[in-house]
Amino acid sequence: MSKPSVMATVAILAAACAIPQCAIAQEQPRPAGMTCPVDHDQLADILKKSVKPSGGPSNGGLDNNEWAAVVNRQGVVCAVAYSGNTADDQWLGSRAIAAEKANTANAFSLKNKAMATANLYAGAQPGGFLFGAGLGNPPSLEVIYAGSPDDFGTAHDPMVGKPVGGTIVFGGGLALYGSNGIAGALGVSGDSSCADHNVAWRVRHFLGLDHVPAGVSPNMKDAIIYDIGPDGKSPSGFGHPKCNGKEDQIAVDLGAGVSGSVVR
Repeated sequence: MSKPSVMATVAILAAACAIPQCAIAQEQPRPAGMTCPVDHDQLADILKKSVKPSGGPSNGGLDNNEWAAVVNRQGVVCAVAYSGNTADDQWLGSRAIAAEKANTANAFSLKNKAMATANLYAGAQPGGFLFGAGLGNPPSLEVIYAGSPDDFGTAHDPMVGKPVGGTIVFGGGLALYGSNGIAGALGVSGDSSCADHNVAWRVRHFLGLDHVPAGVSPNMKDAIIYDIGPDGKSPSGFGHPKCNGKEDQIAVDLGAGVSGSVVR
């Protein structure tokens, strides 16, 4: 091979290696035959009906607009939506957190037992049986920040069709169960973690994907458990701290939460 040809080949290889990973992620095709329990329009419609700023009920926290994301059982993102009119009507950082919550609830739930992200909080603290879990499965930044921000939260969100990863150990993520069993998971973010759990609970119910077989929460399956005492300990091992609003009261009314007094 002549010297010019060698130099040209090296230049091409160097250019190829310099392509940003985000561009590679953006160009990945959606997996053929990918099945999803929810599409974008369903998710966006029900999310808007589940938060106060767009006409829904209060969920006890800041009553912010919210992001929601759904993954299928393989952990591939199916849909990303927001409740406001534009992407910056809700916390921009919560888009990624919603997707990671969905990934977490899917990853830690089984066909016969659901695990909400809220149920992971106590175990993930120092001395807990899941300590370090929040760092064990880093999110894919190449997926989260691929594509154009103008598409974030739309039917063309660049995360759709890709696994996002991430592990979140506070409220807002719930596994989805249909008539045929576990179908993936939902993540909601944009308010206090306690309010996010309440919104997710409402959204899952209206999607008809709340046929939860069992869970770690007494009576209410994968409900949030408010049993962390002044010493920071959770008697159940699956507790979550209360937030500053009325989230815990609303959770109990919804059937989405269990107070410490009823934990067995």
